[in-house]
This record gives sequence, C-alpha cells and structure tokens, in this order.
Amino acid sequence: MKWLGLLGLVALSECMVIIPLTQMKTMRETLRGRNSLTEFSEEHPHSLSQNATNDQDIVYHPLRNYKDLVYIGTINIGTPPQEFRVLFDTGSSSLWVPSIYCHSPSCYKHKSFVPQNSSTFKATNKIFSIKYNSAMINGYLGYDTVRIGKLVSVAQPFGLSLKESGLEALPFDGILGLGYPRPTVTGATPVFDNLRKQGVISEPVFAFYLSSQEENRSVVMFGGVNRTYYKGELNWVPVSPVGKWLINMDSISMNRTVVACKRGCQALLDTGTSLLHGPRGQVREIQNLIHARPVGHEHLVSCQTIGTLPPVVFTINGIDYPVPAQAYVQSLSGSCFSNFLMRQQRVNESETWILGDVFLRLYFSVFDRGNNRIGLAPAV
Repeated sequence: MKWLGLLGLVALSECMVIIPLTQMKTMRETLRGRNSLTEFSEEHPHSLSQNATNDQDIVYHPLRNYKDLVYIGTINIGTPPQEFRVLFDTGSSSLWVPSIYCHSPSCYKHKSFVPQNSSTFKATNKIFSIKYNSAMINGYLGYDTVRIGKLVSVAQPFGLSLKESGLEALPFDGILGLGYPRPTVTGATPVFDNLRKQGVISEPVFAFYLSSQEENRSVVMFGGVNRTYYKGELNWVPVSPVGKWLINMDSISMNRTVVACKRGCQALLDTGTSLLHGPRGQVREIQNLIHARPVGHEHLVSCQTIGTLPPVVFTINGIDYPVPAQAYVQSLSGSCFSNFLMRQQRVNESETWILGDVFLRLYFSVFDRGNNRIGLAPAV
C-alpha cells in the first residue's frame, strides 16, 4: 500500500475479493503539502510501434500531476457516463470507485457511482474487502461500460465501495489497476485485459510519460509507443516472475560504491507509488550517506547540500539509471525531505525495491504484456 506506507496482502475468503493496493503510502505523501493539502519472449514477438510519432493506433490519455504525489486521469463509467478521477496504477490490477450507497466520510468527499442512473449496469452478489493498517474499503462487484478517452471496455467488472475509512484525504476517487490479472474468487478481468480481449487496442502495450509539470503534459498511452517522449533507445528488461511488473535489479550505488541491492534484488515499477521504497536497513544506509535526519516519520535533508549530493544510481540489466539529488530530495515550504522510504520486509522475502514516480518522472516506461517486459529510456 502506498499512501499509508504498507504493502497490503490480505488472505482471500470464499466471499471476498482482495484488490491489492500497493499504492497506499505514508500519510505525508497524501498530505505532503500539509499547507495545501514506475531475447524476451522471442517465441511470440509482436511489432511494437515505438517509432510512431502520429500513429493513429496509439490512444493518448492525459494525466494531471498532483503535487508530485500522484498522477490522476479521468474515466467514465456507465450509460450515460459518470466521470471519476482515478489513479492509473501498475502496482494493482482492479478498478474500484465509491458507490452512492457508501455513507463513510471518505465517500462524501469523492464522486460516487449511482448504479440506477446507468442503463448498462449489472450488479453481482460478490463482495470485496481491502484492509490496511489505517485504512479499509468494503464493497461489491458490478459490471458496466468503462471509457478511457476513446477506449471503451464493455461489461467491465469493477468494485463499488460500501464502506471506507482512512481515505478521506486522497485527491482521487478510485483506482484503475494496470497490473497483471490476479487470481480472485470472482475471476474479475482487469480493464487492460478486457480492452485487449475485445480488440480495442492494436498492441498489448501501454506506456507512461510523467512530467514534473502540474498541467496536463503527463500521459498514459495505449496500443503503442511514441518515441518523441524519450531520448535514445528503449532498454528492455524481462519481467521476473511473470505476473507482476517486477524486474531484476543489479545494484544501487553512490559515487561508484554499491550501497544497496549488493547481491542483486528485485524492483517493482509502480506508477501508483510516489517515492522510492526499500528495505529498512538499505534505506537507512542511504539516509545516512545523504545526511538525512529522522524527524517523526520524515527524514529531513539540509536544503543547502542538495547541489553537492551525488546521484543515486540504479543499475538494471547492465544499464545505469541515475537519480540526482534534485529528484530524491523534495523541497517543501522551506524544508527538504528525503524521497527514500523504508518498507517492511516479510520473513524470507527477497530484497525488493519499489521504484515510484520519483524514478518514473526521469525515465519513460513501457509495459509490454505481449512480451512480458518493461522498456526504459530517459524522458525528454
């Protein structure tokens, strides 16, 4: 979970669908402006339109950068359409929005879906529950037409919340997961898989360009790749294991010295995560190297040192991806915060990092379901 800083994996029961939200992080990310509130499958290759500049097969959908915390896009559900602001998230698989039958304070603060106003809505008796340390969502599954700009997914399963807690401050209504399908008791098909199955997209790929600008310069594109959004060539990395946007990472270094991921590790490319999450001990070492001092749940960095701090280099498949101090330290209201965050490692869990928007703002990312790989290149 990202906005609350937890990785929420809750056991399934026979009447429950778990929608894994890896995008709930620390509350400071929600309220970071307290003052104002990301040789493979050669057997089945496909032709990736990565050289297109005006390819009509590519569908572009604008995203808004909200305070460098989250990228929000609008979708429509139902007939006639009802509009929602959602987080397009590669770290989860399901779509959910609040329902009109939810009477929690969080639902009152967000747009709610009204089933009786849609002629194409079909309800089910299947329920879901999402639990976090300080947040919770309960609801039921429905089917309706979902529109992402020009893309239309008919009979799309989605969750409608009936009860929410701890989500009042989120600047979006719901989540649209772009992860691989997860086995659930409902067999709910993710939006991207439905679009693919219904032949709506020309190629089984989507890509993110995340701008640091707040206006609608950021974009998620479906069905192909426009190379004007990145420099050089895409470097492809196989997904391992298949089933998550998880890749192998060689090391993390500063000043040519490996400081984390010393024996190799894994990294989740997650558009629903704001910061850079790593195991507690590894992140603590990096915080020490950048002279970050803990203050509550934050780590403060001297703003005067940003110009002298070295980049943190993530090496993936033999390619270096430097993240400069101007990216891994955020300035806010005269204070500077480290954008590294500690995450709990479960017992016997391999070392795993989550590379969120701090990384993905620097590197254009392509998620290729057809070949089970991720492409990275410096963003323009």
